[in-house]
Amino acid sequence: MNILSLFIVLQSLLPRAAQIPAGSFVMGSPAPAAIEKEEDWFEIDECPQKEVSIPYSFYIGITEVTNAQYEQYDPAHKALRGKQGFSSGDDEAVVFVSWHDAMGYCRWLSGITGQTWRLPTEAEWEYSCRAGTTTPFSYGDTLPEGLLKLNYPGFHNDHIFRPVPLRVAQGAAPNAFGLYDMHGNVEEWCLDWYDDKEYYKVTRGGSHSTEPRFLRSAARSAAIPEDCSYLIGFRVVCAPYPDETGTPEALSVPGAGKNDSPGTNKGIPVPGKKQNEPARRIKRAKWNKVKGPVFETPIPYILPAPEGVVMYHHNHEPSVTWCPNGDLLAIWFSCRSENDREMTVLCSRFPKGGKQWTAPQPFFDVPDRNMTGCSLIQNEATGEIIHLGGVEASGWWRNLAIAMRRSSDNGKTWTRPVLVNKEHDVGNQLVAGMIKTREGVLVQVCDAHPGGVAGSVVHISRDSGYSWERRGDPSNLTFTEGGSGPDIAGIHAGVVELADGRLMAFGRGVKLKDESGVMRMPVSYSSDLGNTWTWKASPFPPIGTGQRLVLMRLREGPIMIVSFAPESGMFASLSYDEGESWTEPKTLTDGRVMQLEGGAWTGSFTLDASHSEPKGYLAATQTPDGIIHLLSSLNHYRFNLEWLQE
Repeated sequence: MNILSLFIVLQSLLPRAAQIPAGSFVMGSPAPAAIEKEEDWFEIDECPQKEVSIPYSFYIGITEVTNAQYEQYDPAHKALRGKQGFSSGDDEAVVFVSWHDAMGYCRWLSGITGQTWRLPTEAEWEYSCRAGTTTPFSYGDTLPEGLLKLNYPGFHNDHIFRPVPLRVAQGAAPNAFGLYDMHGNVEEWCLDWYDDKEYYKVTRGGSHSTEPRFLRSAARSAAIPEDCSYLIGFRVVCAPYPDETGTPEALSVPGAGKNDSPGTNKGIPVPGKKQNEPARRIKRAKWNKVKGPVFETPIPYILPAPEGVVMYHHNHEPSVTWCPNGDLLAIWFSCRSENDREMTVLCSRFPKGGKQWTAPQPFFDVPDRNMTGCSLIQNEATGEIIHLGGVEASGWWRNLAIAMRRSSDNGKTWTRPVLVNKEHDVGNQLVAGMIKTREGVLVQVCDAHPGGVAGSVVHISRDSGYSWERRGDPSNLTFTEGGSGPDIAGIHAGVVELADGRLMAFGRGVKLKDESGVMRMPVSYSSDLGNTWTWKASPFPPIGTGQRLVLMRLREGPIMIVSFAPESGMFASLSYDEGESWTEPKTLTDGRVMQLEGGAWTGSFTLDASHSEPKGYLAATQTPDGIIHLLSSLNHYRFNLEWLQE
């Protein structure tokens, strides 16, 4: 190919750009007089509206960057075409690109053209999208039918995203600035951090498989910069970087933080290395072993949220750990609907020696992403707390990635989240109850599939949580008595290590017949650290909707299971012989008659001499004084081994 032909080919693969004139506009959404409906809360980050001036002209891509264009920079990306059924063609918007990938393309494009190409700031993006309009969409109050690619799970009432074509400039006529696909097709990375914490990069425009409310001109979303999914692509701007314009004030937007300079990767922990850890000596609480049996009256660990903290009506699925200073730290998700993107993770703290939990505070929230599943563990040797959190590509909870954060100051501050499993896929729905084996391996259980009758898989880390390996295979299995396979029998499983090094697990939703023909909860065993499992019936009744068990080894040695019986409710049972036999189940009540609220799927219930909480998503930790702290969907139970042995 001669130089002229090469130039012609190269020109055809460069982004076409439209010139956007200088001007000003009103950015964001008007603040409601009062936020009374939960469905309005997702707009808070768009308020208040602000007049923003763009005192310079710039060029922006007429379309999103396509596969053919991006792969001139990164030919290896071609292997990702069609992944999960999305974006196969040359003229489809490129997806499965991180913020850093997009910035790399911009630097490459700048190098071959001699011009400055970069991602748009939020202000530039919304100004370009609105194109002089003030309506929710640049087309008016609604979108043209051709832009609504409504193949998200809720649209079909299941968990599955159905692939749709992502060809650019096909859905509808361009806006008044000549730009296509500013509403939908794929979300678009922006230059800005989402807020001053500098954890998440802004995405704009919404995507396919997304409800129209997320496609509005003002809608703000965000993602961890390393995230790569089938929803996010980008378009480019030709203009100097904002800090080179001399007018940074003109680019300030509601809720936005600083702009990142090209190519920086500031503050992101690198697997295998400890970063951002406070250089302080950890103060450790003094513990005295509690003598005598203890059972405390249950108290709620989820209290009303203070003003300014967004908490929805549906709160449950906790994880809990104790901190070196003696506090308990609990986390849980809060949402309007478990399927939606507004879900957030909140936390509360039970101070050592305290009488009640603190009011809820924000803990972990990737904006506009479903956050189902969380897990905490403390390394008693170092005092460091590890947090694993699920991060969906959008809504629902089928396609979760796994993020990790760490704290060296009793959970007060945390490192920036890092995706330790970047694949938005099944088998990543975290369950509370992470354990550490005698060899120092962290074992984390995850649901294998989003359905109620399925299995669980484990992820293991041999380097204190910096890298993880998924064991087994999240398959759709049929579980049989005496059978074997790559999954634990049942979802929401609890796991312990046995004295001989095997793993033992109990799960929900699967029923196996015992020798008498009675349906029982299955127990699963693995001799290869979770790669394969065998199953058999346990002595315990099966559990179902709204229930999650706890399985843990107590400091005194016995293994404890806390689960639910159909008539009496929550019970505990102990094994002193590594799961070969179990004590008579003990109902978790001290006999006093109380009417309690269980929250979530539990509702109100009566606690009396023969009845305990009938449902709940359970999590537990045992403090060095021997007290077992058990959380249900709303309540905090405190008891010890001596009480269980009475």
